[in-house]
Amino acid sequence: MNPRNLSIQLGGDAAVSDYTFPAGQLHPTGQPQPRRPSFHSPHVSNDDTIRADDSSRSSFDDDPFTDHEKTALTPNRADFPRYGTTLPIPSPSPDDEEQQQPPPQDQAAEVPYEKDHDPYSPTRPKLGIRPRLAHFTWANYTLTMATGGLALLLRAQPFQFRGLFQIGLVVYILNIILFTLITCAQVTRFFLFSGTFKASLTHRREGFFFPTFFLSIATLITSTQRYAIPDGLASHPSAALLWVLQAAFWAYVAITTAVAVGQYSYVFTAHSFGLQTMMPTWILPIFPIMLSGTIAAVVAGTQPSANAVPIIMAGLTCQGLGLAVATLMYAHMVGRLMQSGLPDREHRPGLFMCVGPPAFTALAFIGLAQALPADFDHDMDGLLDTNIIRTMAIIGAGFLWALSFWWFCIALLAVVQSPPRYFHLGWWAMVFPNTGFTLATIALGNAFQNDAVLWFGVAMSICLVLAYGFVLFHHVRAVVVQDIMYPGRDEDFEDH
Repeated sequence: MNPRNLSIQLGGDAAVSDYTFPAGQLHPTGQPQPRRPSFHSPHVSNDDTIRADDSSRSSFDDDPFTDHEKTALTPNRADFPRYGTTLPIPSPSPDDEEQQQPPPQDQAAEVPYEKDHDPYSPTRPKLGIRPRLAHFTWANYTLTMATGGLALLLRAQPFQFRGLFQIGLVVYILNIILFTLITCAQVTRFFLFSGTFKASLTHRREGFFFPTFFLSIATLITSTQRYAIPDGLASHPSAALLWVLQAAFWAYVAITTAVAVGQYSYVFTAHSFGLQTMMPTWILPIFPIMLSGTIAAVVAGTQPSANAVPIIMAGLTCQGLGLAVATLMYAHMVGRLMQSGLPDREHRPGLFMCVGPPAFTALAFIGLAQALPADFDHDMDGLLDTNIIRTMAIIGAGFLWALSFWWFCIALLAVVQSPPRYFHLGWWAMVFPNTGFTLATIALGNAFQNDAVLWFGVAMSICLVLAYGFVLFHHVRAVVVQDIMYPGRDEDFEDH
């Protein structure tokens, strides 16, 4: 076939072809074939029509096509629809209709999640318990952090009434149950979905919530000291539970030291964060070792002198380390607020986390000073006089309390100005750090022996109990309506 004697014009949705032979030649039918316009689709411009350049034609003595070839090349016009003809749409088969029907209502819970679904849409598909367990993050330990802190707060009330100890004991037992259930759910998640353990530790957002596991353990240790060891047991240093708490303290210090060093080292090498992305959760890796001072202040009071002094010294150094690193993070936090403004409204409750470090340090200073044994100054030269140490501890605690109060006001105004619309586990930051703030207030009131400060601490405690109930209600509701433990709604999804 020689293309120089053939002009091909293609056009139209039905791919209609028109073969035009040189002038003077006959169509295989025997009739002269005039040039006719091509059928063009309304969707195809004239520029898209393929034409052979007429200038490239050359004359040949003989026709290169035989009659048989011409007949084969000539299409049958009846096989093609005319331009503008509406083609019939085939009706779907019964099998296709069955495949396109939506699933029954009783199967809605088993519809798999698709990536193009909006996780905040009210029409998003419901998931079963198994796919939801894949999003059961470390941040769920914030519940046990807050519950353990509430148990400690009830035990530390300056004005006790009949039944308050029993209420606190119930909260302490409830915290143990919740901690066990959350741990079982977390282990189930790692067992069902391989690779999630490592992914959770290395995630840019969820990884920062890993220390909440150790913060929950810290509340369990201190609550056990308050509720399981009566005051009279301090005169029996051979009691088994005292040795258990001492061993638990040293194990906690060793593990949290490794967490503080290891997690920050990994973050420094594996991630890169801009200043505008700074969030209070960056403080969490140093939080567990900082609470070693708070644990030491509680445990050392019932230990014999030979064991109490090392615990106090370890607690003091760990508390100082935690406060120093938190202060460095405060510089980044203030810079972020100055440069980029307040965080998104959904994450503003996390600002209350900044209340914790100075508040727990103030509480630890007073507790450690009061836990010093009477014979601490062996040389009796006045250099280590316990009264002077306690005075300095109270003064330092007052300074740190003021810093906590400043952060509390900043966070409160930010949340009130633009409250979050959806529940996040970060809401528990409104409870646990403020527990330390309230405990520090009560400790200062006891140190100054001022009833006004103590009653102010009681008022703060009432507000904190109400806040705990408020957050707990929304937590349970979020689990039921699948606002959390859902793709794109938890800490395993980076949204800031």
